[in-house]
Amino acid sequence: MSTYEFGKIEKKWQRIWDEKNQYKMDTADMSKPKYYCLEMFPYPSGKIHMGHVRNYSIGDVVARFKKMEGYNVLHPMGWDSFGLPAENAAIKHGIHPHKWTMSNIEEMKEQLKMLGLSYDWDKEIATSTPEYYKWTQKIFLEFLKAGLAYKKNSYVNWCPSCETVLANEQVVQGECERCSTIVVKKELEQWYFKTTEFSEELLKDLDELEGWPEKVRLMQKNWIGKSHGANVTFKVNNMDKEITVYTTRPDTIFGSTFMVLAPESELARELVEGTEYEEVLDNFLAKMYTMTAIEREAADLEKEGEFIGRTVNNPLTGKEMPIWIANYVLADYGTGAVMGVPAHDERDEDFAKKYGLEIIPVIDEDDIMINSSEFNGMNKDEAFNSIIEKLENMGKGKKTVNFRLRDWLISRQRYWGCPIPVVYCDDCGIVPVKESDLPVLLPTDVEFTGKGESPLTTSESFNECSCPKCGKSARREVDTIDTFVDSSWYFMRYVDSNNFDEAFNTELVNNWLPVDQYIGGVEHAILHLLYARWFMKAFNKLGWTNHVEPFKNLLTQGMVLMNGSKMSKSKGNTVSPMEIIDEYGADTARLFILFAAPPERDLDWSDKGVEGCFKFLNRVYRLVDELSEIAHKNLQFGKLTKEDKEMRAKVHSILKKVTDDLSTKFGFNTAIAALMELINDIYKYKEMDDRNEAVIKEAIETVVVIVSPFAPHLGEELWEMIGKKGSVFDISWPKYDEKALILDEVELIVQVNGKLRNKIMVPSDIDQEGMKEAALNDAKIKEFIEGKSIVKVISVPSKLVNIVVK
Repeated sequence: MSTYEFGKIEKKWQRIWDEKNQYKMDTADMSKPKYYCLEMFPYPSGKIHMGHVRNYSIGDVVARFKKMEGYNVLHPMGWDSFGLPAENAAIKHGIHPHKWTMSNIEEMKEQLKMLGLSYDWDKEIATSTPEYYKWTQKIFLEFLKAGLAYKKNSYVNWCPSCETVLANEQVVQGECERCSTIVVKKELEQWYFKTTEFSEELLKDLDELEGWPEKVRLMQKNWIGKSHGANVTFKVNNMDKEITVYTTRPDTIFGSTFMVLAPESELARELVEGTEYEEVLDNFLAKMYTMTAIEREAADLEKEGEFIGRTVNNPLTGKEMPIWIANYVLADYGTGAVMGVPAHDERDEDFAKKYGLEIIPVIDEDDIMINSSEFNGMNKDEAFNSIIEKLENMGKGKKTVNFRLRDWLISRQRYWGCPIPVVYCDDCGIVPVKESDLPVLLPTDVEFTGKGESPLTTSESFNECSCPKCGKSARREVDTIDTFVDSSWYFMRYVDSNNFDEAFNTELVNNWLPVDQYIGGVEHAILHLLYARWFMKAFNKLGWTNHVEPFKNLLTQGMVLMNGSKMSKSKGNTVSPMEIIDEYGADTARLFILFAAPPERDLDWSDKGVEGCFKFLNRVYRLVDELSEIAHKNLQFGKLTKEDKEMRAKVHSILKKVTDDLSTKFGFNTAIAALMELINDIYKYKEMDDRNEAVIKEAIETVVVIVSPFAPHLGEELWEMIGKKGSVFDISWPKYDEKALILDEVELIVQVNGKLRNKIMVPSDIDQEGMKEAALNDAKIKEFIEGKSIVKVISVPSKLVNIVVK
């Protein structure tokens, strides 16, 4: 008997797949129904980890099964290859980001090929190549033209030591992750995408995404944060200026006793200008610049503030209200101003108690209005609209819908990102680069010091240019685009990745989108998925696609854990996929990761579990090898015995279960468990003296097909061993035989007072009365009921009889 030499088998089939272009497909071919299967593409760090193995193994099973079901399957892979790690490598090791990135891509691509994944590598993209980012730049220009991209001043995280802007993820506990200097806030002019343009659609269309996990839809809903309330106007005393406040609680206005502004707001600066309070604001701002937005929004934040010398009047009570700046109000929420209602807001209450401000309750414990003039006695919900109506009649307010969602800051002061295709001309202002001049290429003559502004500022060849409008001397934008932009449309480029004339062909994208199954980590539940959805709505507005949602179905797979903790290098609890592949083979690694837990749940790594899966594949190999001669024969079933029929019923019931598990849910673990059960039964059946070789042939062929999506190298090898031509993945997924599931006899479980007392064989078409009679007349059962009164007999058709006695 031959040995399961996984190393030779896997190399052999990877070579054959490459030579035959096994997974190449034409997106223009719509002769079959389409199925677009996509896993989130990786950052090319150079090494795949177990999270990659899990994500891509799940997608591969889906893609292979759908192809065998008769779909034209698009299953591409590429690289989210712009980003800060490449720039850090350039600073640390003196290697250019492009060289570092491309080297990592080649290394990871080889590793993914070793896993036997069914990717069409002709569709491969890398977001850091000019062939890709040319179209990212084109998209930016179209957004700019349509008013979906714009520039404005905003506050950024600034490291005084590195002299550079930091993304939020580079700020750790208020310090720069690179040098541990306290990070401050700095105002810079930045580019934005107008995500708020589609706030309502982003929220409403979540209801259509029935194939998404409810928790992900809820997370997005909360992030978008639609609320109903009112904009209320407060006149600043002794100034020709008004402050507009958005509130979700207009019913509490009678209890508003002070006004609080975000210290960064332009409004605060205008109110103190030319007064002694300018210094107060500057000193307070210096404190705020050392805090992150998350810290300032924390529930346990100690409230701090300063009076800035101005007052407003409450529009309904007429009472004078002092204006303060405070650390718990942010400039980018609402209007950056909050009316303090200390009796009915915990943060305002803490602030009022600390600074001795008046507290007036206006709603009692029964939600009835008090201290609210003509609204006293009303329920607060009734007063909500009545108070807004009064404010509107006074010209002091307006019913308003607000969203928590903010426009997307896309400027990054980095080198390794897509250059923003605009120039600055002293005469013409901001001027878009001509489309014929795209792509604006990243220069190579840059210095990577980790200090100062974007490394692009160090390149004279890049900075100095001519104005596309007037031809005079101009300078380029030196910020690059947030890498989330690259990943917000890559799934459309895959459809038409070799198109050099446009980002993608509209007809092709309309044919292939939405993605039928998207698979990736839950950590992308908000930003990436929200941005991709926004892009689809923007493209729809531009007429580039007739779709408004990118992903029909979404699976967020769980993490791979070690002893209950997430695998990480810092914890020293990682397992290298390459080591597992070397020792046990890629098919074993895949099988374990698919069998150990349902895909949406976290999976705890187990060396014993891996060994168990390896032993199982060896068992499958030995079984098929032993019986392969039978599989080569041309056989007929002939007359079947009871045991033959039971074996066939088992084969077709397992085939039915696996088909159901793969068709309607991601039941990989239960499908593999069913296959294990079938292997055990075949081993028993083959030892019978009067076994039917046609039944064995059918069973073996079924096993080979079922194992193939999970362990594709082994599947191909076994398919060849049993004398089949071509690839197992080119056949149609077999249909189970309903007739084979119907046996002449079925096993009936008989209980007495709920305890199993015997199993008896009865005709499969027996009725409930016949079941009762067979159970009561069974000799063994008679021993348990003799001399007792039968209270009742409960029966489950063709399965169980329970005799209740006393």
